[in-house]
Amino acid sequence: MTDDHVRIFDTTLRDGEQAPGFSMSTDAKLTVARTLRDLNVDIIEAGFAAASPGDAAAVHAVAEEIEGPRICSLARLTGADIDAAGKAIEPAKLKRIHTFIGTSPLHREAKLKLTQSEILSRISELVAHAVSICDDVEFSPEDAIRTEREYLVETVTAAIEAGASTINIPDTVGYTTPEEITDLFRFLISTVPGAEKVTFSTHCHDDLGMAVANSLAAVRGGARQIECAINGIGERAGNCSLEEAVMALATRNDFFGATTQINTTKIFPASVALARVTHNPIPRNKAVVGKNAFAHEAGIHQHGVLADKRTYEIMDAEAVGMPSNSIVLGKHSGKHALRSRIEALELEITPERLDEVFVKFKRLADAQREVTDADVVRLVTGSNQRPGRGGPWRLRRVELRVELDEDTQPYARIGLEHENGERQTVTCEGEGPFDAAFNAVCAIAGVEGRILTLDIHHIAGAEDGIVRAEARVEIGDTEYLGTIREVDVAHAAVGAFVVAVNQAVTKRDAEAA
Repeated sequence: MTDDHVRIFDTTLRDGEQAPGFSMSTDAKLTVARTLRDLNVDIIEAGFAAASPGDAAAVHAVAEEIEGPRICSLARLTGADIDAAGKAIEPAKLKRIHTFIGTSPLHREAKLKLTQSEILSRISELVAHAVSICDDVEFSPEDAIRTEREYLVETVTAAIEAGASTINIPDTVGYTTPEEITDLFRFLISTVPGAEKVTFSTHCHDDLGMAVANSLAAVRGGARQIECAINGIGERAGNCSLEEAVMALATRNDFFGATTQINTTKIFPASVALARVTHNPIPRNKAVVGKNAFAHEAGIHQHGVLADKRTYEIMDAEAVGMPSNSIVLGKHSGKHALRSRIEALELEITPERLDEVFVKFKRLADAQREVTDADVVRLVTGSNQRPGRGGPWRLRRVELRVELDEDTQPYARIGLEHENGERQTVTCEGEGPFDAAFNAVCAIAGVEGRILTLDIHHIAGAEDGIVRAEARVEIGDTEYLGTIREVDVAHAAVGAFVVAVNQAVTKRDAEAA
């Protein structure tokens, strides 16, 4: 590796999974591990093998299947933990044991009841034991930030002498600041004997909201490994966010002078995959991967982005695997954005008519926060369909069923009516009732696809439907977005599928003509 290469050590499956609400089954861990492989992370910390038989099995399963990244298991600095980690990662072609022990006064006195000398003896003996099992060993002095600097040097020196090849300096409780951590890494790298032979790593928590900033500051101080997690999940307030740290290094390479090997176009798919398996949605305002990260509602911003997206965007949405930037029509939107959307919908409008529609648009935006494509069509034409592009299918029946019997898959019975009067009803199974409903809609329309995202929102006090659904689906090589408002969740979700699938059918029929 070159001096400017920063390794990405992903701990989504270990520290991230330890957080309340983010526990994952082995299958879920494998799903996330595959996305990490596609991201091309350097190291996957797959779990804490000694924590439970289930966690050991999950680490072993990841080690068996995933090739490319180095597979790691965490272990306390005990012989039993290290042995369990070594056994769990045994199938991996590339493997690492990550072992740790508390070194701060609080940890020594309150938790471990050990003296400085006793801890140093354990480091020397047990890091060497780990090296005898696996030639790649990482050592972490837990709560390093609150450890006396002179003693921290002693612990790190003992680990290097015992054979550790990576030294991680964790801010276990999210206590440090960027200036402080930069100085600490520079101090350690210039002071510790043998520092030039190892990789120094940073592991920061977000208790004060500085995990990413501190991790990047550590890189400036000489760290060449960042420990992070997708969507920033982790203990308490979370870990350094992988997507934020990686894109900061990529976007501001001029400042940091450091690179990663991450395939950034796989960042958004990885974020979505984690959100799905943990049932924790990505916050709308989340940096890099949130729905609003490349969306604009303010009129001044929309005008600038329509002229040149670089006016308000420092990254390309496509660079992180997201759909292109989104102009959201709402009460802050201006006439430029409305005209652009009307043109994108292939509708014609005179300047005079645009002025009239804009007044109605503002009134509607004040009432319902976001104006959909269907709303724009209705404002411009008085019709609920886009001329020639509304699609042939209309939703007539929705029946969703989930049986309590574990052996029975969820299914949906969906009825659609074609514009020629033909009606079809199909029953399909799926991973869940909405998945089954989408399968049924696709079967009737004669297309094959998959759901990328489905967002459902309750809108209190709305006059024309209190549930808004937005489905982003992939059919063939194209993504389609269906948005609709209905009076209940089931009709809203399935209706959004129909809107999206209608677009695919219309495109297919037009190409065939």
